[in-house]
Amino acid sequence: MKLLIIEDEPGMSSFLKEGLEEASYTVDIASDGKSGLSLALTNDYDLIILDWMIPVLSGIEVCRQVRKVGKVVPIIFLTAKKNLDDLVVGFDAGANDYIKKPFEFEELLVRIKAQLHNNISSDNIIRAGQLTINPMSHQVFFGLKDPKEIILTPKEFALLEFLVRNMDRVCTRNLIIKKIWEIPFESDTSVVDVFVTFLRRKLEKAGCGKIIQTIYGIGYVVRERDLL
Repeated sequence: MKLLIIEDEPGMSSFLKEGLEEASYTVDIASDGKSGLSLALTNDYDLIILDWMIPVLSGIEVCRQVRKVGKVVPIIFLTAKKNLDDLVVGFDAGANDYIKKPFEFEELLVRIKAQLHNNISSDNIIRAGQLTINPMSHQVFFGLKDPKEIILTPKEFALLEFLVRNMDRVCTRNLIIKKIWEIPFESDTSVVDVFVTFLRRKLEKAGCGKIIQTIYGIGYVVRERDLL
């Protein structure tokens, strides 16, 4: 597996490169956004580790440009930002995950493995109300007559599939992050709330209505009655 690290702090980039190479990854390093973007666009990487605050081009802009050309390589942000609004900006730019500084290297390894893992475990078509979910093709359609495709990111798709497969069961944030992100850490589940927000917007825009219900203080649920 070949990874790209875009990080301007030499000590951090050297630490990451050494640890990841010990974990059997091949690693390239860029120290600014411009050179990092050039590498990302001209090479095929399995994953990009991207610092938020880097010179020349910000991490956000690098992420946007990578997505603009259609590359679906997983991107993990390294960030000292803790504000949920900032994290929403990161995900909206196309990031798959983030890890807050300072962090344990073992947690980063877990997050990398989770992003590289294929989450598709079944090719059975899922039908719920007017929703049709195809795990093999990663497509979602809404409507019985002239169904409209709802374009989702891989994580949004996995989240919707998980909630629908567990219909009428309240799924806690910790359960969701373990199943979808495959991360055993329970200290920060705000990423779940961010992705639920994104997913809700797309579903409601397609005419699905508010099918993902919030159970305050616990998690989320899709109820069969809301899909009819």
